[in-house]
Amino acid sequence: MPLVTTKEMLAKAYHGGYAVGAFNVNNMEMVQGIVEAADELKAPLILQVSAGARKYAGPIYLKKLVEAAVETSNIPIALHLDHGADFEICKSCIDGGFTSVMIDGSHHSFDENVALTKKVVEYAHARGVTVEGELGQLAGIEDDVNVSSDDAKYTNPDEVEEFVSRTGVDSLAIAIGTSHGAFKFKGEPRLRYDILEEVSRRLPEFPIVLHGASSVVPEYVVEINQFGGRMEGAQGVPEDMLRKAATMAVCKINIDSDIRLAVTAAVRHYIYEHAEAFDPRSYLGEARKYTKNIVIHKIKNVLGCEGKA
Repeated sequence: MPLVTTKEMLAKAYHGGYAVGAFNVNNMEMVQGIVEAADELKAPLILQVSAGARKYAGPIYLKKLVEAAVETSNIPIALHLDHGADFEICKSCIDGGFTSVMIDGSHHSFDENVALTKKVVEYAHARGVTVEGELGQLAGIEDDVNVSSDDAKYTNPDEVEEFVSRTGVDSLAIAIGTSHGAFKFKGEPRLRYDILEEVSRRLPEFPIVLHGASSVVPEYVVEINQFGGRMEGAQGVPEDMLRKAATMAVCKINIDSDIRLAVTAAVRHYIYEHAEAFDPRSYLGEARKYTKNIVIHKIKNVLGCEGKA
C-alpha cells in the first residue's frame, strides 16, 4: 500500500487505547529492522526523520529507503518530519512526499507559535498532509533540539483549546516530564499525568503525542559499557509509565534513543568479540537484528499496537 497520513491511524489509536510508534530512522539497517518488526506483528507504523538524519543521509536517500519499506511490507506506514524548525523545512518535506510533518514552534511566544503552525497547516492540508504542533518545551538534546532543564516548561492546559482551534493541527505534542536524549532524569522519573488528563478533557478525542519517550533500555546501557562504552547515569522513562500514557489520550509515542542504543550495543559487542571483523555487513547486520528486537518489544509491551494495522 502507498504511504498514508497519520490521521486515520491516530484516530484508531485513540479509540483503541493504544499508541502508534514513531521511530526515528537514519540508515538502511534501522529502516529494515523497524519495518520488519512492525510487519511481523501487523502494527501500524510511523517512520520519522529528524534534522540530523536529513544532514547525515540526505532527504532523497531517506525517502527512497522508506519507499522500499512500503513496497516490501503490508502495513500502513506514514513518513513524518520530526521537529521541523521552520515553514521552509516543512514545505520542502511536504513537496518531497512526506505524508506528515511536525512544526516545532514551542520556543516561540504563544502567538508566534500559533501563526507559524497555522501557516504550515494551511500549506499541508491543501496537499493532503497532516500536521503535528507542540505546546510546552521538553528538556534534553536531540540533533538540533537543545533545551536546558531551566528553559523546559510543562504544557499549560489552559492554552491547548485555543492553540488547536486557531491552528487547525491534527495532533499535539505536549510536555509532561519526558525529555530528549539518554539522560532524562537525575532523580526518580515522574510524569505529570494530571496535565495529560486535563489536556485530554479539554480536547476530547484529539490525539496527543509524547516526544522524548525512549526508556533507555538498561540492558543496552550495560552492554555498551561492558564493551568499551561510557554511559554511566543514563536513564529513560520507565516503560510502565509510557504504557499508561498510551491507554489515555497519547496516540503517538516517539522513540529515538532506544534505537540508537540498540545499534550501538550491537556494533560494540560484535566488534569486541570479532577483532578480525572489517566487513560492515557483519556488524551492521547485528545492528539490524537488535533494532528489530527492540521494536518488537516496544510494540508488545509499551505501545500495545500489535495486530492493529
